[in-house]
Amino acid sequence: MRIGLQINRFDWPDATDGIGPALARYARLADDAGFDSIWVMDHFFQIRGLGPAEDPMLEGWTTLGFLAAATRRARLGLLVGGVHYRAPGLWVKAATTLDVLSGGRGSLGIGAAWNEEESLALGFDFPPLAERFDMLEETLRIAHGMWSGPRGTEASFEGVHVRAGRLLNVPQAISRPRPPIMVGGGGERKTLLLVAKYADACNVFGGPAQVAHKYAVLREHCDAVGRPYAEIERTNLQSGRLSQEVLDGQREPDAFVADLAALAESGVQHVILGVPSRGVEQWIDLVGTRIIPAARAL
Repeated sequence: MRIGLQINRFDWPDATDGIGPALARYARLADDAGFDSIWVMDHFFQIRGLGPAEDPMLEGWTTLGFLAAATRRARLGLLVGGVHYRAPGLWVKAATTLDVLSGGRGSLGIGAAWNEEESLALGFDFPPLAERFDMLEETLRIAHGMWSGPRGTEASFEGVHVRAGRLLNVPQAISRPRPPIMVGGGGERKTLLLVAKYADACNVFGGPAQVAHKYAVLREHCDAVGRPYAEIERTNLQSGRLSQEVLDGQREPDAFVADLAALAESGVQHVILGVPSRGVEQWIDLVGTRIIPAARAL
């Protein structure tokens, strides 16, 4: 099992040197500790469950470029991007740029989005859900076109929501056959079908029983479209609340590894942990010394 890190907050009270230096330091430590991937959210306000909207939040693609310069081995991506925030060609160009500048470590994480509050607050259109799913599929089709061959297909594309005259992409991405595409969400009729048709990874929430059910649905979609199920990496986002002792809802490392084993039995291949609100350096060391080596054996 692989272990990733989601940096979903920037309000660390013990980071007295500011957001930029602290973020670079934490990313380097996670990279050196063996985290397989580092992700940031694609939000402009902090989301419910993690803090008030007024808490610090950085724009995702800019942050990933910063992280590319601060790290050397972990794969980087958005978990996951909101499709309506950017035009399809910009999605692919930004992911390509990240891949090129990071030496082949970029990913395209994308989904149909949900945060109407921040969209309306900052002036983004927020189309109905069915329309956002249509936009997502057209964006995924364009991504496949722009990542085909040494310069993209260079063909035109005409969909319901997007018209593109030439799917040119130079420089082409380093990752082969393309930067991994992750589609986030567990919707059984639309989201997982898009995963089966276009994605290299999925990200679904929940515990072992829930994700096992979602993966069974995904396998059915793969069979229906003629896609090998084994081609798709199965990821799962989990709270990273753990410590050497059980405190304030945190889990002791051995108990946490047992939880990971149950997730592995359900089919999860890559668990992504949210960064804690404080004690980040000690937490990264704990994950690197106790969790990652145990996860490798699962």
